[in-house]
Amino acid sequence: MIQDSMKKNIIDTKVIVAGGGLVGCVFAEALSSAGIDNVVIDTQNPRNNNKLSSDGRASAIALASKRVFENIGLWSRLEKFATPILDIRVSDHDSFQYLHFNHQEVGDDPLGFMLENSYIRNAQVRFLEKNNHTTFFAPNKVKELVRSDKETTAHLTDGTVIRAPLVVAADGRNSQMRKMFGIHLTKHSYNQSAIVCTIEHQRSHNFIAHERFLPHGPFAILPLLGSAKKPNKRSSIVWTERPDLVSVFSALPKKEFLFELQRRAGDFLGTLKLVSPRWDYPLTMQFTNTCIGHRLALIGDSAHGMHPIAGQGLNMGIRDAATLAEIVVDGLRSGNDIGSWENLKNYQTRRRFDNFLMLAATDGINRLFSNNFLPIKAVRDFGLGTVNKFPGIKKAFIRYAMGEMPSAPRLMRGVRL
Repeated sequence: MIQDSMKKNIIDTKVIVAGGGLVGCVFAEALSSAGIDNVVIDTQNPRNNNKLSSDGRASAIALASKRVFENIGLWSRLEKFATPILDIRVSDHDSFQYLHFNHQEVGDDPLGFMLENSYIRNAQVRFLEKNNHTTFFAPNKVKELVRSDKETTAHLTDGTVIRAPLVVAADGRNSQMRKMFGIHLTKHSYNQSAIVCTIEHQRSHNFIAHERFLPHGPFAILPLLGSAKKPNKRSSIVWTERPDLVSVFSALPKKEFLFELQRRAGDFLGTLKLVSPRWDYPLTMQFTNTCIGHRLALIGDSAHGMHPIAGQGLNMGIRDAATLAEIVVDGLRSGNDIGSWENLKNYQTRRRFDNFLMLAATDGINRLFSNNFLPIKAVRDFGLGTVNKFPGIKKAFIRYAMGEMPSAPRLMRGVRL
């Protein structure tokens, strides 16, 4: 249920979710799929599709994340918009060395799927409108939190009071909940920005995702479905550059912008056509010193924000959501206090290492490849060629990126809560 506004009243629920973005809604939907009541609070009205779909971004959905969508009832609304990623090709500027990941090296399933964020968001809105276990307050905001030993009380700007044993912060990189609880944030700027846009091309992308490392940052070409008349001839571009150059490129007339784009993409897709506006985003890395507090858990970007170089940001948030949902559901079924320190420590233990491993990996890869220093270039080219020759190493990389881990939560293994 989506509530635009309510007269002042008091609501008791199991979990308060601050932030109704992609990750916050996945978590709420996971709880709902297990029959657990929850309240989601967001500053934006989810019915406002124009604003929600205007950021140009598309996300790579790992195979394990797709299983989460299936098990919470969301994938049936998304499948027709999803583009399978069958192969990934990684190359280093003008080097002859490259790394090629083929989905058939680990099975028959795709490595993942590309989905435009607007489709995910719209599917979540339709889900929430018919969901009796999630109440969505928007546009609204938590103006005050009162914490006690057994519960947290949230006072909203419209006068509504909500009480729950657990608050989950899913309100993004600039999380207000994180600030309210006084959790320390470490932040680093990469001195890079990403230009995001959508192109049509003359030839099919053949469901291959390309990551090209250029001196100022990675250049990604990510396959999208395309139109009925031009199937598989549409891609999302994530072009990383220095901020001063991004402002120049973003202001270029379309013809000149396409010239620069084609220079970096090459001619393997044929002639390119710009079919969307251009957006740009500053790139940073950030992480908290803890992802739990007094009756609080942080998920997604409120806990960690990484470079988009491997397309894993949303997937890590989904892993957080699936893990925490499992802990909450199991705790309620066992009669435990889901907001207790012992319960929340379990969540931190299960997610902390995985998140820091991905943060370190994306940070290290970006630093290694975003330069033209010849000794480093020689080392990374040797690494690309070496890994490409060892199937065992490649399979390990592929399975981790797909979310195929022994410790994965049940939703990611295809088991309902």
